[in-house]
Amino acid sequence: MSHKTPDRDPVLQELHASLGQRRRPEDIARLVLHLLDDGRGGEPPLDGRTRRALEKAARGSLPDLWHGYTSMLEDFARPVGAQRQLSRAAELFPSLPELPDSAGDDPEQIEAAIRTAGQEIAKRFGASDFLSDRLNRAQRKEAGLGEMSKRQYNKRFRLLRRMEADLAQLLTEQRKLEVTVIGKSGLASRLPYEEFAADPGTAAFVAYLTARANLRSEFTVSGQQRPYDEVAHALFRRLRDDPARTNWYAVAHVHPTAEVLDRLTDGQRGRLLAFWYRFLLDVAELLETAWKRQPLDRATMIVRRGDDSTSWNQAARAWTKARANWFALLHAMGAEEVIERLCPGKVLLLVAADVAAWHRQTGGGLHPDTGVWADLPLPWQVLRGETGCPRSLVEETCRRHGVDPVAGGWTEPRKGVRPVPFRPTPELVHGVEVGDPLLASVLRSAGFFSGRPPRPAAQELAPDRDA
Repeated sequence: MSHKTPDRDPVLQELHASLGQRRRPEDIARLVLHLLDDGRGGEPPLDGRTRRALEKAARGSLPDLWHGYTSMLEDFARPVGAQRQLSRAAELFPSLPELPDSAGDDPEQIEAAIRTAGQEIAKRFGASDFLSDRLNRAQRKEAGLGEMSKRQYNKRFRLLRRMEADLAQLLTEQRKLEVTVIGKSGLASRLPYEEFAADPGTAAFVAYLTARANLRSEFTVSGQQRPYDEVAHALFRRLRDDPARTNWYAVAHVHPTAEVLDRLTDGQRGRLLAFWYRFLLDVAELLETAWKRQPLDRATMIVRRGDDSTSWNQAARAWTKARANWFALLHAMGAEEVIERLCPGKVLLLVAADVAAWHRQTGGGLHPDTGVWADLPLPWQVLRGETGCPRSLVEETCRRHGVDPVAGGWTEPRKGVRPVPFRPTPELVHGVEVGDPLLASVLRSAGFFSGRPPRPAAQELAPDRDA
């Protein structure tokens, strides 16, 4: 299917930029109303049901609220770039060209700068040991650096050494960010603008569902909000009513249901399948790294002292997303026999001890999937072929723990998705809902709900214990 690429519409550009951010769904709904009401790209007029759903959500957008403010960041935490180091390197190494600020976030440009600067002091990239890799006086003279003092040489060597270490850290943090974003909203953030904006109706659905998927987790025992709500359903129904116009490949990046995948070409399904399998391999490596740092209590999955719950849960969410989408694509391509032989299990999240205690107080207990996860081989061992995990083993383990392997998503993709009612985005402080965004800002800066005692200056905000 060919799609005409529209002009660079400001609303479409803002919606596209939101795919890698954490914009409130209410604000995205407001933009979608502008997009579809203006008839961009010859869009059909909004039907009454879709308009009412969008207006219901858009009433909570920041421009329509009296305070017009949210205490929560509207972006994911980004790694610190190397802009400052590149600026300093440009002062010390004349051979470095002038670089834009964006170069500080680009590992390839950073590495190229380090290599170029290293040539000025005869330093190889990666040879950064301060004792064994520095040149002595004779070696500096032989390298044509006889006029450079030892102090000036050491200053440059130390800078490049720090830049190499910072580059490795930047690569690690960028990889974690990618895992976090994909684990929340699938491949939406990877959509090129031309693919995203080819059909405004498709762009509206993808942007809204992505915003819903990127919502922060809440401190609760009643389950997290599900992304596919009544607004997303209304927008999806418009796509279903005009299938020839819809860019189903773009939709599959964020909503790869059987209905959507069946509309793709074999080539499109193959590209998505390849990506999700490679991504599974990458996430399995992150899970293994976290596991080797400190093995978890698989029998309960309750956080213990020393557990890196943030890294584990980010990778576990990404694994769950990738595994479900990989299964869905295998079924869409008629390749279910792969799952018969290779059926790695789901990966459970670590649960905070206070949440686990809350579950027990309300009559709950361990999640039914915990026992299945504990008895199956670890996923990285399965993907490397070190141990087998066929579908029959997963089904047997599920039966032993009283879990339905199909309904629980252990052996097949979930059959469908039902819309949930729209719910306004809560104002959260470390996962705890706070009614007012200004109060949320005060509580966050004071250190409440962070797992640590409030800062001394904020003690007056704390409740009176005696009272």
